Amino acid sequence: MLLYFVPFFTLNQHKMIIKELVLSLPQIGKVEWIGLRPASRTILMEVDAVEAQTENGLTGDRYAGQNGKRQVTLIQAEHLVAAGTILQRGPIDPQLTRRNIVVSGINLLALKDQKFRIGEAIFEMTGKCFPCQRMEENLGPGGYNAMRGHGGITARVIKSGSIKLGDEVALFLE
Repeated sequence: MLLYFVPFFTLNQHKMIIKELVLSLPQIGKVEWIGLRPASRTILMEVDAVEAQTENGLTGDRYAGQNGKRQVTLIQAEHLVAAGTILQRGPIDPQLTRRNIVVSGINLLALKDQKFRIGEAIFEMTGKCFPCQRMEENLGPGGYNAMRGHGGITARVIKSGSIKLGDEVALFLE
């Protein structure tokens, strides 16, 4: 018979441990794809680089000039594979998701309540990016449900800078 020792933590100790874990995100992600949508309901234009501006979001994107919570949308490349698998096909084409930046190698949801760096720019996560009815149009039957839980995040630019393919994506600790 095996006996396991279960350490006892006070609520404050537990909260401190969780806080330390949240701030210890050693994974470094990578920018795999960048897309801009100049107007509503248009196809995203794939680009190799973009400027992120605090007051304007991504230069050339339809949300540029809007200082809101949805200046930039991001999705994990791993989730494009997962959604494609759910739909019984290969990875989803990033243009079809309507997200601006595809990253790999980092859990975007781990950036909740955090600042993070992509290239020279600094961002803060503002929320989850839920799928909309356009996923059914873009991905076909079942597209909306395939993207549920895989829609990525929204972010606001808090320090301007350039972003290019291959740039690192990492937690930013001040």
